[in-house]
Amino acid sequence: MSRNFELLQNLGKEQVLLDVTAPAVTASAPKVAELPPAVEPQLKLEPTEQEQLTKLVQRVFLLPGTEASRVVVFMASESGNGSSWICARVAETLAAQVSGTVCLVDANFHNPGLHREFGVENREGFADAMLGPIPIHSFAQSLARPNLRLVSCGSAHETSLPVLGADRVRQKLQQLREEADYILIDAAAVNVSGDAAMLGAAADGVVVVLKANSSRRETARRTLEDLQESNVRILGAVLNQRTFPIPEFIYNRL
Repeated sequence: MSRNFELLQNLGKEQVLLDVTAPAVTASAPKVAELPPAVEPQLKLEPTEQEQLTKLVQRVFLLPGTEASRVVVFMASESGNGSSWICARVAETLAAQVSGTVCLVDANFHNPGLHREFGVENREGFADAMLGPIPIHSFAQSLARPNLRLVSCGSAHETSLPVLGADRVRQKLQQLREEADYILIDAAAVNVSGDAAMLGAAADGVVVVLKANSSRRETARRTLEDLQESNVRILGAVLNQRTFPIPEFIYNRL
């Protein structure tokens, strides 16, 4: 199944961000939708999926100076938007471009999926670290790439889910900051749990994952507003599984 997606930026113009999902024109490979301060009217070249991932990595993690983020939460506005897949692929792309350690954390207690993305077991992990005194980095397992590691969701079931207190979350993430150069966290969808906002407040920011032809405008808008009210830094949004290009007249408006 194709996993085409595009990166949307500058959420201060959310009405434009949401409008770009609407047109239904001849199917084609996806394009990156940018909302820069300067106008770029020309139609962009068709990027490959890997180019999209690389752009997302560069814009979130590899900016110069203090603008770059080290701890980022990937969260979906609704279940089934593909947040786990995006988070996993971004981590692989980042690990291929840096020499430092990249650590994935599955914080989706309701529907953990990062372990499946890498074909490993969901053994003791984040939930267990939240429930006990053991440092969270002790639960990290090595993946195929030498500098890529995974803290799976863990063995706790929904009937005994840990409560994510702000102080506890910050403590555990600080432990990881001391061990890893970059941390990518996959959180439960907003319509399932409020954990994403809690995690986002303790991280450097969040990337919101929307699903083309599925995510409702009002739901996405409300998600962004709720995050802003919680003082969560929104780094960008990804429109996943897009099958239609953005026509030239929309590029001319950006």
